[in-house]
Amino acid sequence: MKLYSYFRSSASYRVRIALALKGIPYAYMPIHLVKGEQRGDAFAALSADRLVPVLEVDGVALSQSLAIIEYLEETHPEPRLLPSEPLARAQVRALAQTIACEIHPVNNLRVLKYLSQELRVDDAAKTGWYRHWCRSGLEAVERQLAQLRAAHGPAALCFGDRPTLADCCLVPQIFNAQRFSVDLSGLPLTMAAYEAGMALPAVQRAQPSACPDAEG
Repeated sequence: MKLYSYFRSSASYRVRIALALKGIPYAYMPIHLVKGEQRGDAFAALSADRLVPVLEVDGVALSQSLAIIEYLEETHPEPRLLPSEPLARAQVRALAQTIACEIHPVNNLRVLKYLSQELRVDDAAKTGWYRHWCRSGLEAVERQLAQLRAAHGPAALCFGDRPTLADCCLVPQIFNAQRFSVDLSGLPLTMAAYEAGMALPAVQRAQPSACPDAEG
């Protein structure tokens, strides 16, 4: 397997966590998003949407982090990242999608660049945009976690005491939120799940600072 990744990409970080949790070896292929390497001919031939992550398996390129992780779950089922019971699987997927589909799309690098370069939004307003949408989304995560705790009891991570797809999404999102100094107060369940996730050795191995292309 080859993983095309950028160390600060939260979507790539999700996949790195899943690969590490499952103990799957892969070759790390850096794509520097800020330098625009994703728009180069070689990567464009591999990735139709010119985004990372891309997981290349036997010459086939898979895109979109959640689809990649679901593929890994189907082909390497242990340790499980999705519960065995259908309702529980749906709840974990809902948490993951709240982050991947509600928070991340309006705050990714392409959007932030468009705000500043095309709409001429100044840095303070751009940062305010990020903080608003990130905080709003994390408040929704906190409410979902509260509902899960009420239904299923206490949990160390997002769902139970074993990492799931939701944790693969939460850890990178909080990492980015901290980079942008988002107010993370008043989110006790979310932050407890994040801290528990960060303590896992597999997550430590996947973090941005551990990537071959990491920058200061």
